[in-house]
Amino acid sequence: MSTVIHLESIAKNYYPGAEIVHALRAISLEIIRNEFVAIMGPSGSGKSTLMNLIGCLDTPTSGTYVLNGKDVSKLNDNQLAEIRNKEIGFVFQTFNLLPRYSALENVMLPLVYAGIAKHERIEKAKQALGSVGLSDRMSHKPNELSGGQRQRVSLARAVVNHPAIILADEPTGNLDSKTSIDIMSVFQEIHQAGNTIILVTHEEHIASYAHRIIGLLDGRIESDRPHEQSG
Repeated sequence: MSTVIHLESIAKNYYPGAEIVHALRAISLEIIRNEFVAIMGPSGSGKSTLMNLIGCLDTPTSGTYVLNGKDVSKLNDNQLAEIRNKEIGFVFQTFNLLPRYSALENVMLPLVYAGIAKHERIEKAKQALGSVGLSDRMSHKPNELSGGQRQRVSLARAVVNHPAIILADEPTGNLDSKTSIDIMSVFQEIHQAGNTIILVTHEEHIASYAHRIIGLLDGRIESDRPHEQSG
């Protein structure tokens, strides 16, 4: 089993004023390829900070982060951007779709940054939208889609580059319970296709889709347990 994420003694401090805020304290964590992991914890526990570090949106104050065999803890902003585009697919609570772009154009965006030729971008984006059940909505703009369909577009965008990790931040936070179940079933399909998924959530029933649940409290890992899947 190959390790995708290796965090060792990761700390992240902020200096909003005279005092130091210890957002993360000596976090060590390993995630292997094709795991489905949920990160949980109360507000202020360090979930968002940890997600930003794993997603290469921020760098640690100290410690080591090895992503897919590469130490990313010391990279500059441009190098981090390159790693993000290649290795990580993001799914956000607010979808983060460009309103003037069609579903197909939104999904093509990561491929534009990757320098892939236009005909290939179109083909890959069509395949990704098909994989989340939206073949018939490719030309629709976000405001012509339901919340669940918008989240499917953002899932298609996340997988289109075949990244090492899908990182999802409260992906069902803006959806009703039925739509949430639909979206989580898409996550399960993506996981079964071989993707590593890391899901940040405060909802137990959403975390229950994961095979491993990591609990954070006050910037530390409080619990790390396998979750037995029923059925």
